[in-house]
Amino acid sequence: MDIAKRFQQNPLLRPSDLKPGIDGMEITCLLNPGVFRYNGKIWLLLRVAERPTQKEGKISFPVYNKEGKIEVLSFNENDPKLDASDPRVIGYEGQNYLTTMSYLRLVSSEDGIHFKEEVDYPPIFGEGELESFGIEDCRVATTDDGFLLTFTEVSSVAVGVGLIHTYDWKNYTRHGMIFPPHNKDCAIFEEKINGKYFSLHRPSSPELGGNYIWIAQSPDSLHWGGHKCIATTRSGMWDCARVGAGAAPIKTDEGWLEIYHGADYNHRYCLGALLLDLNNPAKVLARSEEPIMEPIADYEKTGFFGNVVFTNGHLVDGDSVKMYYGASDEVICGAEFSIKEILNTLK
Repeated sequence: MDIAKRFQQNPLLRPSDLKPGIDGMEITCLLNPGVFRYNGKIWLLLRVAERPTQKEGKISFPVYNKEGKIEVLSFNENDPKLDASDPRVIGYEGQNYLTTMSYLRLVSSEDGIHFKEEVDYPPIFGEGELESFGIEDCRVATTDDGFLLTFTEVSSVAVGVGLIHTYDWKNYTRHGMIFPPHNKDCAIFEEKINGKYFSLHRPSSPELGGNYIWIAQSPDSLHWGGHKCIATTRSGMWDCARVGAGAAPIKTDEGWLEIYHGADYNHRYCLGALLLDLNNPAKVLARSEEPIMEPIADYEKTGFFGNVVFTNGHLVDGDSVKMYYGASDEVICGAEFSIKEILNTLK
């Protein structure tokens, strides 16, 4: 039951539309942008994934070394110790590496369709040991006190959630890791509830539990507690393998509406909705039985990693949700939903 109205101009952005931001690299993928309004424009904070131009017989990929400089590692394709079965992850002698390095890059638009780079607003790169494999999938919460950026910090040690605060998209305050490993998909609510910040996040446990959506609260957006699991995977359904939050929940008369992603064991990513209580968002009022969006367009079914629709950014205008999403882990697209229509699917 796909109720998304895709933009006719999709894909809006392809890797070839931008120049690489790292010397000697090529852009492999554009992924999952954070979305916000600023200075009268619509902005996307893109995740840009780059790697060296690949040479025949070799697999090469970038990492930050201990000095904080980008270093290229290269292996022979036929090395028996190499596992390159997943286009996203390289395994070598028990160590995992990413095939690309991601960072965050700003583009803006007057009409929400045609985006261009803003040279006065520099990219945001990974810094330090915990971001040595890059930073990914940034959600942007627009609050009374500026913009809160939550993103995935990736390194050889683990995956966790980082926080950056900005008022002007030129000066950034980095607060480091706010949710320890293994954690990602963190979306902060854009207004406080009962005087506290709330966020959705996804700790993961391969031994006990799984990839579930949790909620937490904070007095200051830095220190989080009161953790509760609010949505688990569902056996035999479209979200049986993993679930995770999208962008900041949308406040409606009926509750907080969260558009989330779910995947099955074939790594097919769809979108669904959760409805959370306005005063106690740890209480789930309703949840999608069927996806509200599935990878059905050609550009969603084939690409760097096909059969994926994934969002962590949208804009709300009355009943309309203008959602920007990554398709097939390669291109950026847009779609529109009616809030009423989503809520009706939950009844």
